[in-house]
Amino acid sequence: MNILILGSGGREHTFAWKIAQSKRLNKLFVAPGNSGTEAIAENLNLSVTDFEGIKTAVIQKNIDLVVVGPEDPLVQGIHDFFLQDEAIKHISIIGPQKAAAELEGSKEFAKEFMMRHNVPTAAYQSFTKETVEAGYKFLESLNAPYVLKADGLAAGKGVLILNDLDEAKAELKSMLVDAKFGNASNKVVIEEFLDGIELSCFVLTDGKDYKILPTAKDYKRIGEGDTGLNTGGMGAISPVPFATKDFLDKIESRIVKPTVEGLKKDNLPYVGFIFIGIIKVGDEPKVIEYNVRMGDPETEVVLPRLKTDLVEILQAMANQTLFEVKIEIDDRAATTIMLVSGGYPETYEKGKKITGLDTIEDSIIFHAGAKFLDGNVVTSGGRVMAITSYGETYHEAIKKSYQSIENLNFDKMYYRKDIGFDL
Repeated sequence: MNILILGSGGREHTFAWKIAQSKRLNKLFVAPGNSGTEAIAENLNLSVTDFEGIKTAVIQKNIDLVVVGPEDPLVQGIHDFFLQDEAIKHISIIGPQKAAAELEGSKEFAKEFMMRHNVPTAAYQSFTKETVEAGYKFLESLNAPYVLKADGLAAGKGVLILNDLDEAKAELKSMLVDAKFGNASNKVVIEEFLDGIELSCFVLTDGKDYKILPTAKDYKRIGEGDTGLNTGGMGAISPVPFATKDFLDKIESRIVKPTVEGLKKDNLPYVGFIFIGIIKVGDEPKVIEYNVRMGDPETEVVLPRLKTDLVEILQAMANQTLFEVKIEIDDRAATTIMLVSGGYPETYEKGKKITGLDTIEDSIIFHAGAKFLDGNVVTSGGRVMAITSYGETYHEAIKKSYQSIENLNFDKMYYRKDIGFDL
């Protein structure tokens, strides 16, 4: 079959790398892709939200299945767009319809869904510009630290955790009144702070049944010791050492099952990946957030551990026969370290030549913000590439990634040297 992947990051390169291994694949396309996908697929110069352009490409290239990488096209309704068009409605889309994509598109929607279906999460209230004074009062009723979340999509940067009450009030005003995150913060969810250690759970669903992929833990902050600004993710490990069988059983029974059943009860059509951000408070799992796609950089450690043919799984999801598929997982640990442009997540320069890529033997390099230019691979984004390695333990895998990184270089290259430090 011919498959199109939408997206341009490390997540999409990982999908392409895994799908390219399948005997069921005829031709693979990625839109818009990057220098990594260009080596194994045909890149199409299309925006992920150019639905008309995607339609044209899908017809011209005889695409059978579309895998949606990022959240924007899902929240904007790409699945619905296909279903409503006679010419393309027969093409399988991996990603939920617009109504279900609100689980990521709106923090308030997600919170209401969790409350309705008894999924454990933090207590919360939501506020708008008109109710900012009530927001101040709600903050006064909580203990520090204070958690403020922009309701809409803010590219992973719309969550603030603040220790000072006055600063929290000032930030609430900045988000609601001064539109700090644009339309994304027209509404802000304030919730109680949960103290614990985080992990990510990935679920596949065809709308009826589900399968759970390996857990992962990612590292969001730019600075070592989890300090500094939030980023899209600086590294990840899988499996998560503290996620015991008992704890994973609790995640499935208390969170995954009620989530999938809740989607059915609420008539929210869902064929795709559910990313569940979880925090372990004591021995209890609670949900921080839902995403309606795979995480990044977690995909770079989860998919490399998948032994089953990914195209077989995707076809089963599209055909609602997921229960028939046996998912096999590699027992080895996988880790990834993200190389980023100096200055990220704030301003940074692009177009820096990347050297040493042809010397790497013990790791897999997943390109993210990188592209070909005049015969060289150069930086084109903040998060440039993810260096993934296997090991019998995550310590061994991390060591391999760091050894590989010593051979790589570009001007102002930065990475965290402490991934896995808290385990």
